[in-house]
Amino acid sequence: MDFLDKLVIPLSPEHITLLRYISMLILILFVPFISIILGGTVISLFYKKKGINEGNNNYIRFANNVIEIVTINKSIGIMLGIMPLITAILIFVQIFHNENLIVVSYLAGACAFVTLGLILIYTFRYSTAFNDIFTSIKNIKTDNPSLDNELTKFRNGSLKLSFKSGRLGILFLLIGLWLFISGLTLALFHPDWNDSSLFAVLFSWKVIARFITFLLTAGAFTGAALLFTFFYWDGGLNGFDEEFKKFISKFCINLTAITSIMIPFFLFINVVELPENILTSVVFNYLTVALLLVFLGYHFLYIMYKNSDAKYTLHLFVSILLATFAVIISDQTAIGQANAKEALLLKQNFEYVMQKINEANTPAVISGTDIYNNICSACHSFDHKVVGPPYIQTLPKYYGNVDKLVTFILNPTQNNPGYPPMPNPGLNQAQAKAVATYILQEVQKYK
Repeated sequence: MDFLDKLVIPLSPEHITLLRYISMLILILFVPFISIILGGTVISLFYKKKGINEGNNNYIRFANNVIEIVTINKSIGIMLGIMPLITAILIFVQIFHNENLIVVSYLAGACAFVTLGLILIYTFRYSTAFNDIFTSIKNIKTDNPSLDNELTKFRNGSLKLSFKSGRLGILFLLIGLWLFISGLTLALFHPDWNDSSLFAVLFSWKVIARFITFLLTAGAFTGAALLFTFFYWDGGLNGFDEEFKKFISKFCINLTAITSIMIPFFLFINVVELPENILTSVVFNYLTVALLLVFLGYHFLYIMYKNSDAKYTLHLFVSILLATFAVIISDQTAIGQANAKEALLLKQNFEYVMQKINEANTPAVISGTDIYNNICSACHSFDHKVVGPPYIQTLPKYYGNVDKLVTFILNPTQNNPGYPPMPNPGLNQAQAKAVATYILQEVQKYK
């Protein structure tokens, strides 16, 4: 990771604050997206397998719709799934480069596994189109048994590859997110974990509790997002019969309810673990807002479950989304509090660097006195002859015209018979003006 140290720049307090806000923003983009990617892929994989085994085309179509909804397209996957992690690495490199911490290593590992996971999940997504083609023609027989066998083998191989890509994608994504949460937790509690091993960090209760909180949030957000997409966005998806629409609605409501009901408990555990110096009023207030929004989501879930109506899907989706945002802001604020020492070191380093830059850019003060004492006094005095004539004799013609004297100093000529010609002292314009000003002022004392 040494090459990342080359990217470190001095940070002012304003820069540190800006990085904190950028960190919040990228997590606000990353967490909801990666949550529905994880949850949606699990759902799609399960119902794809179930639909093929039972010959239920509704299940297969539901699985295909889910994976298409959550993955959107490859460009979005890069922008919301990979770029935020790279940005987080660069931010934490800036913040923690003064400390011997491995936060950046955890985030780098997370980025690698999440990237692999997303590649496999998008492979699963785009392979579904080929699988559907083979599934639609599986009962069609040709006059060539050898060709039929080859098509069957190709279909089975394609299905196996698709499912394998999906399962491995989920596995890599889980590992990457585990490392990601471990890195953020380490940034929060690093004074106690500086010398902890990888195993000790990954399997600490603090990391496990936060990872479970994320999984529950992912489940709740995925359920709410699917309800919003299937029953509200652009008029909802058509083509399913009413019975299957009820199945989708019930499944998504149950998923959201079961996962979200445990979120307050784990949020409470996470709060209890925070040191007093980190649990500020801002952190506490945002967690309170998150809990209120979760309870508001319960209210919408109850109405939808009781009335078997998806009317409040938008309200549910927004409440869960805003609750997620509030938890992210609370968590990032707590990390900022936990790393106040690093912020102070960065501020001191910035002030030191700026001082050095200012010193380097400040022109040196040119002393006419020093130039006279070091160069001119070897041949001149103010009131008596040395090698050259005394200044009281030669300078009166330059009174009030320092520039004329500067011209003479830079290019001396023979003006005083009986004295040797003055050699060029080798001064620049500024030095010549400094010494000319000094001797014109000083000679006034000898009148």
